[in-house]
Formats: sequence, C-alpha cells, structure tokens
Amino acid sequence: MKAMIVGCGRVGARLADRLARAGHDVTILDTSSRAFERLPADFAGRAVRGNGIDEDVLRRAGLTGADLFVALTEGDNRNVLMAQLARETFAVPRVIAKVNDPVRAEAYAALGLATLCRTTILESAVLEYLGEEFLGEPVEGVRGVQPPTGHDHPLEPRPAPEPTAAAPSAVRPEPGGQSVANPETTIPRREA
Repeated sequence: MKAMIVGCGRVGARLADRLARAGHDVTILDTSSRAFERLPADFAGRAVRGNGIDEDVLRRAGLTGADLFVALTEGDNRNVLMAQLARETFAVPRVIAKVNDPVRAEAYAALGLATLCRTTILESAVLEYLGEEFLGEPVEGVRGVQPPTGHDHPLEPRPAPEPTAAAPSAVRPEPGGQSVANPETTIPRREA
C-alpha cells in the first residue's frame, strides 16, 4: 500500500513508522524539518519538507497513485483542504482528515469525508472508562475515525436528492432586492 501522511507530530510520526514497519510505501510531509526528528533513526519511509495544501508539492512528494492519505496537522481547515485535494484531484481512495471540532467533523463526514476528531475520541475514552454504572446508561465504545456518512466519492455520480418539504428561509427577499430576516424562522442557538 502507498500512503502519505501530512503532519509529522507525535501521531503522524508514530503512524508513519508503524505503516513503514508493516512494509508499506510511506511518505510523511511536514513544513518543518525539525518535525522529522520525531521519526526513529531507522525510519524506512520518505520524509519530505513541504506544504501539503500545495497541489504541486503533493504531486512531487508522490501522492499520485496513493492508496491512503491522512491529514494530521493542527489546522482543521488545512486538513480538510488537503483531504479534498487528495480525494478530488488525486483520486486517493482512503482519505482521513483530523478535525478537532466535533460539530465540524460530523458535518464534513456528512459531506463524504472521513474525519478523526480527538475531542470525541477523548470524550468516548473517558466515558468508556467511567462505565455504565457512573453514567446510568450504556456507554458506546471509543469512537475513532468517523466514516463518511454522505456521498462516498466526489468522482462518482451523486444520487438524486429525496424531495423534502422546504424549511422556512431565515431571510426573505424584499422589494428592491434587499433581504431581511424572516420573523417566522427561529435559528437554534448552539450551547457552549
């Protein structure tokens, strides 16, 4: 299997090493040369300095023909952008983006992108450790990668959407081309 990981932090370095030790062709990409110090001295893969949001850098680093792409930087937006490039431009079949915000992670999963959210992973792990007796309800196992719940791949034809009743719009057009808030619409507040 040919894999590319962007982000040579603790997780990226360990994942790259494990995959390389398993005999896979692994390239790890990071903007900082110092990040590669996290890799073991006998790392069997390739370490490439570069920016993973640059399509040319990804191409030169060998993303063409890859089977797996994992975006593990600290920036949610960067990770999603790189994951979209990997899927849509390079047609990588397995793509995972680390997204720290659980609401955004679920939204991107609904759009067809596999996400990894350490917030929900840590929450799930703590709740599993505490167990049912502490919460008074069954506890699911630790949630890892949120598989895509939406369309599987952007290069495939999308199924026609199911007809639904239109929800009231939050804005309504006024004569003269201006839009104003529709008083009949309530927008739920997100609790912090």
